[in-house]
Amino acid sequence: MNGPLEWIAAIGTMIAASLIAFDLGRRATAWGFVLFCAVSVTWIAAGLLEDAMPIVAMNAMLLLINLWGVYQYWLHPKNRTNKTASRQ
Repeated sequence: MNGPLEWIAAIGTMIAASLIAFDLGRRATAWGFVLFCAVSVTWIAAGLLEDAMPIVAMNAMLLLINLWGVYQYWLHPKNRTNKTASRQ
């Protein structure tokens, strides 16, 4: 597992973790979760191509967790209410 797909996934993972860890605000954190979802899919594809089932299983679970993060930061009704209230 040392091809371009794995390097893209690794670099994307580091960027996503940085977006969340640096606590640059809700929008940056939300984009971090979106990027985590994208790289989880990339890791799953790389794992399937290389028959690395532990990588596939781990990233399938991480994908679900990060989808929850996307929901919490972008789609949760409490965030829609806050955005509507701040526009008025």
